[in-house]
Amino acid sequence: MTDPSRERNAIIGDSDNVWKYSSSSGFDLTHSETPSPSHLTIKTTTTPIIIDPAKTALVIIDMQNFFLSPLLGRTEGPGHRASAQLLEHSIPACRSAGIRTIWLNWGLTDADLSSMPGGVRRAFGFTDSNGNALDRQGRPIPPERRAFKGMGSDMGSVTDPRTGEEVKVGRMLMRDQWNMALYPPLAAAYEEGRQLPDKPDVWIDKNRMSGMWGPETDCEAFLRKEGITTLVLAGVNTDQCVHGTLLDAYNKGFDCVLLSDGCGTTSPDAAREGVEFNCANVTGFMTTCEDFAKGVAGRGSGT
Repeated sequence: MTDPSRERNAIIGDSDNVWKYSSSSGFDLTHSETPSPSHLTIKTTTTPIIIDPAKTALVIIDMQNFFLSPLLGRTEGPGHRASAQLLEHSIPACRSAGIRTIWLNWGLTDADLSSMPGGVRRAFGFTDSNGNALDRQGRPIPPERRAFKGMGSDMGSVTDPRTGEEVKVGRMLMRDQWNMALYPPLAAAYEEGRQLPDKPDVWIDKNRMSGMWGPETDCEAFLRKEGITTLVLAGVNTDQCVHGTLLDAYNKGFDCVLLSDGCGTTSPDAAREGVEFNCANVTGFMTTCEDFAKGVAGRGSGT
């Protein structure tokens, strides 16, 4: 019978992608031969993990005006609360530890639209043969939401009640449009981060719910080039673009950590809970923005 108090150690994986396990210190995701003072121990919901800041990136997904702006009817909710947690804890922690921040966002081109599958288009609404806006179930969209006519459609203009300024929303989900700009509190963090002299923040466009789908996306190419192997994921929606990206990254051999309160979704609680359960127990690990920041501040102590 195995003595539960006895130290247990293991090497998991092949020569190109190895984890180390210790019952006393958890899972070592650094892919390093020897420990380093720069390595960080992070408390998760299941077991501690050890990460290498040089091989880690914070990936913030889709926290854009389209999904979060009150001007488009997005009321205060989980995505906004996630934004606050990222700004208070995770982003400053990554800056202090030299962890790269990647802003992975919807941003389509006309070429993307020309080859977009019907199933993906349908998720954002569509129009019938008479030009009437329909939701993803084929039901007429209420008048107050008729700007939502599907990918690439002109969303018209809205008026900012604070300033009286008319804002041109632009084409839905298309690059360089106002609706695809970052939600203002996070936009300020991105602008600050992109000025960093070392490891500046990076903006990467995606054209599916997952930023890691297919043989190789721009995001995957960047991660491989930079030698990044551990992804700390956040953003909206937890059960859609965040989870889709995490699953594809997991299947491509990246180590995945979900920031539970750094994500948000408008889906029912069961959808979020299912994602969190699987991330914590199967496809990676889960922690909070504050616990992640505490691990970074402890520089290896995880306290």
